[in-house]
Amino acid sequence: DGRPVRTTTDFAIAVDHGPEVLETADTVVVAPVDPARITAEPPDQVRAALARIRPGARLVSICTGAFVLAAAGLLDGHKATTHWLLADDFRRMFPHIALDPDVLFVDDGRVLTSAGAAAGVDLLLHILRKDHGSALANAIARCCVVPPFRDGGQAQYIQQPVPDTAAASTAATRAWALERLGEPLTLSDLAGHARMSLRTFARRFNDEVGVSPGRWLIQQRVARAQHLLETSDLSVDQIAGQVGFATGASLRQHLQAAIGVSPRTYRRTFQAAR
Repeated sequence: DGRPVRTTTDFAIAVDHGPEVLETADTVVVAPVDPARITAEPPDQVRAALARIRPGARLVSICTGAFVLAAAGLLDGHKATTHWLLADDFRRMFPHIALDPDVLFVDDGRVLTSAGAAAGVDLLLHILRKDHGSALANAIARCCVVPPFRDGGQAQYIQQPVPDTAAASTAATRAWALERLGEPLTLSDLAGHARMSLRTFARRFNDEVGVSPGRWLIQQRVARAQHLLETSDLSVDQIAGQVGFATGASLRQHLQAAIGVSPRTYRRTFQAAR
């Protein structure tokens, strides 16, 4: 009816379009829903609206929005995630869907799902990076004051407490490493800079960042390589050397694993915009 929609957090959202907009949308994002209102069968109005999504459109859910897609049958045959607190409920209601409750988000082609609301930011930045390149995604992340890149496979939550004191933080060592990505950095190098034992550094790093130091280095090197592929004419081997991969083949392998395309394909995607 065009009237604002009031959310469970008691603010209103303006409605600019009816469900007919779904017939032409390239990407449809399903926002979180109140867990108390989750059902195995979507309401008739919701099902009718989702039925209008055009074939081939990209489907995205944030947090409990995955329940809506699952109830409508739109997650059938796809891997997915949702908030870890509701993982057992999801499995009970939709046992046929492959759920991974331990990751920030899942990119399964045209269907992408995120964990909690904060992980939704990571997923949307991931989509921006795929569609428009890392430069724009990083600029938007800076405007939002959020990390520009957190890998989808990163853990949803960290069980151990984060160290309280700045002296115990690995932040300074991470900044130091980012200035030296082209060097063959080792765990010993990082721990030495932080003045910690290998075991203590690895534990504190994982406590703060959610991934191992080695995994984090790969993420940062891939992100730097994406930027150079977008903004320079350097060869793949040259870029590999600048970001710390031993060979161009190693860069190809890690880029393919991270975003599903080769360096050549990635560069070609953004050449037209340069």
